[in-house]
Amino acid sequence: MALKGLNVLEFSGLLPVPYCGMVLAEFGASVIRLDKIGSNTNLDCLGNGKKSISVNIKHPEGYKVIKSLSQQVDILIEPFRKGVMEKLGLGPDVLMKDNPKLIYARLTGYGQTGDFSKNAGHDINYVALSGLLSLFGRYGDNPLPPVNVLADIGGGGIACTLGILLALIERSKSGKGQIVDCNMVEGTAYLGTWLYRGKNTLPIWGQERGKNVLDSGTHFYEVYKTKDGKYMSVGALEPQFYDQLIAGLGLNIEETPQYGDFDKMKKIFKRKFSEKTRDEWCAIFDSTDACVAPVLTLEEAPQHPHNVQQKTFTKTKDFYSPNPHPKLNRTPGVSLSNEPLPQIGQHTKEILINLGYSSEKIEELENEGVVKCNKHSKL
Repeated sequence: MALKGLNVLEFSGLLPVPYCGMVLAEFGASVIRLDKIGSNTNLDCLGNGKKSISVNIKHPEGYKVIKSLSQQVDILIEPFRKGVMEKLGLGPDVLMKDNPKLIYARLTGYGQTGDFSKNAGHDINYVALSGLLSLFGRYGDNPLPPVNVLADIGGGGIACTLGILLALIERSKSGKGQIVDCNMVEGTAYLGTWLYRGKNTLPIWGQERGKNVLDSGTHFYEVYKTKDGKYMSVGALEPQFYDQLIAGLGLNIEETPQYGDFDKMKKIFKRKFSEKTRDEWCAIFDSTDACVAPVLTLEEAPQHPHNVQQKTFTKTKDFYSPNPHPKLNRTPGVSLSNEPLPQIGQHTKEILINLGYSSEKIEELENEGVVKCNKHSKL
């Protein structure tokens, strides 16, 4: 696996940091999740295959444990607002002094500088401040947040992973670590580079929200409801694809031109798509270049023939999970979705023993509330 041999210390947090840790783990890195005593990480459904150590960060002995761990890892990922790690005595100036090769990744909402750097926030706020939220939604409606994939995952987890990999490549040349400062406002804005640069230069943009080619402003880039209450997506941008779309719908190109009265054409398309079920439309369009595809639910997508053939998902006991991507032909990632989620403190003893702590010392630390050893631990 591409990242085999790399060790990661992941400070527990909500979605962005666990997602970053998941990607690193599924491509071979060994990831230890640091859980604060008394924390509740039940919301972390991405911890499969990671190990958990539970430590009282504010206790002097707990501080020593974390410093020792940071000296043994290649990568540290932390999710806290500006100044928190420094206040704990665990900032990069301290930890990288002891471990100059450490990649110290900071994944925050607003970054380390600026008026909002100490503010709380969530995906919707970061997407809003990036400028991109203003683009999502239909004409005349309020902006519509695209659930929480854009900032938390795209501008957060994935961007941070990219930063870590870039730092690792540079470290292979210099032998030195560095700080990866990833914040979700900037990461999300960077995802929108094409939109920013094309706003005034590309003909498909420049109109009010919901009136552009790619944001539901046209009839040939839309979603339509079918007879059985399901949906089909249409993205016939180029004329040659639009011609195949019209042919599949059984319409006349003279009566339904690609450009003209978009609202009028939408009404025609809406009526047409309501005449058949989604499966019937799939039977017509699946083998064409009309750029038409069914809108699948999370339950349906893993069952679609194309996704089955591509091995896009892994089946677990209770659900399907997307496989690691992109695919590498020699050192591919491996889904850890079938691995159990770690219980808080499940691997505390194991990790402390590897750090050189004796069983007696570990028991003493647990009795003093410095660490928590999950009762299911085998050691």
